[in-house]
Amino acid sequence: MTFTNQVSSIISLQANRLGGTLIFYALQQIIISLGITIGFTFLYADIDKSTILYLATGAPTMIFVTCGLACLPMQNSTAKTEGHLNFLKTLPVNRLSIVIADTVIWLAVSLPGIIISTLSAHFIFRPGYSFTWLVIPSCLLAALTCIAIGYGFSYVLKPETTLVVCMLCVFGALMFSPINFPMDRLPAWMQVVHNILPIDSMAQIIRSTFAGTMFSVDFVHYIKLSLWCVAGYGVVAIMINKK
Repeated sequence: MTFTNQVSSIISLQANRLGGTLIFYALQQIIISLGITIGFTFLYADIDKSTILYLATGAPTMIFVTCGLACLPMQNSTAKTEGHLNFLKTLPVNRLSIVIADTVIWLAVSLPGIIISTLSAHFIFRPGYSFTWLVIPSCLLAALTCIAIGYGFSYVLKPETTLVVCMLCVFGALMFSPINFPMDRLPAWMQVVHNILPIDSMAQIIRSTFAGTMFSVDFVHYIKLSLWCVAGYGVVAIMINKK
């Protein structure tokens, strides 16, 4: 069996196991993204186009965070508890194919929310999107970074601890991360923290590619995300090959 066939077989196995759960997760991402793009506008008595654009370009980052840092690790923890991960390791396939298959699945889960929220914002608010050629590479890098980190800590931590970390990631990103508001509104110490964590970099590279005429980004953010992504998948590679 070729490596491509191995990945395809694992995708089919995982999709059959999760079934409608994946559809539920995709719907969840759609609701969250629409909540940010449309629902957050209700917080303002008088909202302008620039604020709408800021919210609309922040929604994709939030989708990647909830999908990669919450849904995936929680599902991975369930698989650990049920013994499904140990079962996957017994299959006559390259263990890297398991990681790639799961990555493909969760990329697919996050895609509908981004498309629907972007189209909804465009047709309802006309915020002024101006996509650049880096939009797909940037979204892919942000998504892979979240998946790598979420996959990594769900392998390392116990299921109970993973659940707590997932909740912290989601609520921390939603309320205390510069995704839907500028970094300078945060206290100085939180700005220092976010200069290390990857979430601000995700928001900046995505925002700059969804609205290139309004926002720009330093290339250092791409380097920082790449380092986090490599570190996450490095942990996964070590853990999944552990006997």
